[in-house]
Amino acid sequence: MGLVSLNDYLYKGDTVVKILHCYARDLKEAAIRDNNGIELAHSNCLLLMIDLLEHNDFLTAQSQKIREFYKYMAERYPFLAFTLKGRIKSLIRLEEKINGNIVEFIYNDYVKTGRFPKEADIKDQIGRIKDLIAYRIVISLPQCHIKPGDDREKLELGFLYEIANALPDFLEERGFKPEIAGPDACSHTISEPYREYYQDYIEHPKSFGYRSLHISFFDNTSRSNIEVQIRTKEMDDNAEIGPANHLGYEMRQESERARREEIPLGVNPYFDHAYERGMKLQGLDLSKINVNMFKAVDNHLINDGCGLYRGRLILPYEHLSRFQNDLI
Repeated sequence: MGLVSLNDYLYKGDTVVKILHCYARDLKEAAIRDNNGIELAHSNCLLLMIDLLEHNDFLTAQSQKIREFYKYMAERYPFLAFTLKGRIKSLIRLEEKINGNIVEFIYNDYVKTGRFPKEADIKDQIGRIKDLIAYRIVISLPQCHIKPGDDREKLELGFLYEIANALPDFLEERGFKPEIAGPDACSHTISEPYREYYQDYIEHPKSFGYRSLHISFFDNTSRSNIEVQIRTKEMDDNAEIGPANHLGYEMRQESERARREEIPLGVNPYFDHAYERGMKLQGLDLSKINVNMFKAVDNHLINDGCGLYRGRLILPYEHLSRFQNDLI
């Protein structure tokens, strides 16, 4: 039996939730048959997404608590323009991240130690995905508030880090526990009490120019993780429709090919499976797939059921009718 991959489920006109159910089920069956703990952890991550989509009543209460920070910002920074947006991670993005984390971790550990990591350590890379639900705060200082000789970027960064320092305590008072960030992209600009919670991709931009602040919380009410991203409008444009989006995609392709050369086919099955799934996703022609409520003219012009969306590989999540909920 061939490798079970997401691509195999994208051509029947099913809803995203049904695709998730079928893919998670088949992946779990393959994992049990092959005694593959990584595939089982992969399937469990998809089950978390299913649970999130089918039992999402908590999202209204959660987003209202987050919006209270919007009100705080409006009072504290009346001269700033800003927006607060929320999203559930798309199916394609989630699948990219699961496989990308596995490939990168196995490769880095092998290059560093000359040995392949233990199964339990690879599973942890899937468990590190904390952004199934994410909120983004984007700020901008309007030109009318900039005096001659002022450095706009410097001023915006000052406000950005002020907002970042205020966020952990504000949300903790409302039932969100900030989580310790990993050692990569640690910040020296965030104030000391909050430094351990942030990944600072402004101080440490990614190789393809991506810049943002990331912080994860555990929502004690819904028992779920969320991520909050904080960035300026310029950073957001660069990430979503600018060079960081395009160059990041190209660099990921190049790095994946280099990793394959270092770890030949057949040496490590966990690497092989994740690598093959990732390559299939990178070669996906969105204009040819058939998923309910989704249409792509090509890989750049996409109608997600809510309007034209440029530059991102996405699949939408639907409000399902009672008949669509009859999944199998």
